Amino acid sequence: MRPYKVLLPALVVLAACSPGAGTQAQGLPEPTKAPPSSAAAMRTSFAPVVKKAAPAVVNVSSKRTVRQRVDPFWDFFSGGGVPRERVQQSLGSGSIVRADGVILTNNHNIEGADEVMVQLADRREFPAKVLLADARADLAVLKIDVGNEKLPVIAIDDHEKLEVGDLVLAIGNPFGVGQTVTNGIVSATARSNVGITDFSFFIQTDAAINPGNSGGPLVDMDGDLVGVNTAILSRSGQSSGVGFAIPAQMARQVVSAALGGENAVVRPWLGARTQAITADIARSLGQSAPRGVLVADVWPNAAAAKAGLKQGDVILSVDGEAVNDESGVSYYFGNHRNGQTVVLKVLRDGREMTLNVHAEKAPGRSDGGRLVDGRNPLQGAFVAELTPAMADAQGIDPFLGRGVVVLKVAPDGLAARVGLRPGDFIRAINGKAVRTEDDLARATVQNSRRWSVTIERGGQEITSSFVL
Repeated sequence: MRPYKVLLPALVVLAACSPGAGTQAQGLPEPTKAPPSSAAAMRTSFAPVVKKAAPAVVNVSSKRTVRQRVDPFWDFFSGGGVPRERVQQSLGSGSIVRADGVILTNNHNIEGADEVMVQLADRREFPAKVLLADARADLAVLKIDVGNEKLPVIAIDDHEKLEVGDLVLAIGNPFGVGQTVTNGIVSATARSNVGITDFSFFIQTDAAINPGNSGGPLVDMDGDLVGVNTAILSRSGQSSGVGFAIPAQMARQVVSAALGGENAVVRPWLGARTQAITADIARSLGQSAPRGVLVADVWPNAAAAKAGLKQGDVILSVDGEAVNDESGVSYYFGNHRNGQTVVLKVLRDGREMTLNVHAEKAPGRSDGGRLVDGRNPLQGAFVAELTPAMADAQGIDPFLGRGVVVLKVAPDGLAARVGLRPGDFIRAINGKAVRTEDDLARATVQNSRRWSVTIERGGQEITSSFVL
């Protein structure tokens, strides 16, 4: 088990013990609303639900080889240890979502793996291929080869309107002991700011979830998948009744992208920086209670600006879904497909109005960049010109600024030694302004021993001098 983007003191991702259109054409099962048994049976047993869903729940295991140095104490006497390899194993769960062997699980179950294996409910094992891994949503889609066999499947119910108090089951393989089912209720919906993924918007449940459950389905009383179990809040590392599941809407989006042959999920970008409305802001806006999110900035010529959204507007809902923080806006808007029309209800100057936003991807390139080489203070830094698309792909706030930004820093490079960090903007080198990657390339080929580098970090410019 490992921590994952821990923003809360005891938030644990459940790793190892060591929308819409086109889904029928892709062969995904449609959720059904017929009760699995009589009402009387449902009051006394969850067995009908389990019988429907459990055959489609699998075990996902992965292995990866890591290189590590020997003990530092031995290094001291041997003059440097020789790196050796160690195999790390991960154990999780998954759901068969298409009969020919398409499986949905968590990305952290298979991230960096050299080998991924899937064990079916009948204990047969198959090697798996990763069709798509979406680290930002912490979801991955796998494929196993079962020939012409049709496997049992679980339907992704992305239309279910979950409410607090709804009964749910968590199915998975905790601790590797075999398939296990636990029951509970939905404790909260739209839970945000828990620091698990870039799209922090979760179903909270008290159904017992433990290490190994990660990637397994959260199931409603129709036997359909309404969430993907992902993390728990725990001080001991074991279930304490606070678990988080990724909603089915996001799961559907990732699966549809994978089955459409895409290598990544390209989500629409609103192009507005928003902030939650505090009690003080609500009073200044004349609200009786905090409601909606305040638009703090709008990116020129992006989707929001084209639709007429303005700084100072308050977004009340996205396609009818009320929003109260930035995560809600990002989630509901990002779950649409590019090209769709998204309706925003907006409060402007005390009047409510609606804006029709054409969903489109973030402008600019999303890849590229260059590794700085040579004898200079930036050696070992991977940099790129920050565009909204690049920022969106990297999980960076595009409103931080424009220019050349540091995306990664090699631990053994000069950039790391001088204290450069991911997110730093390079503003000048030896007195010459840096606005593009080409500017930086020209500035770093100088044959100089003395260097002056100006960076912007957290809105403040810092100039440092170096002698190399």
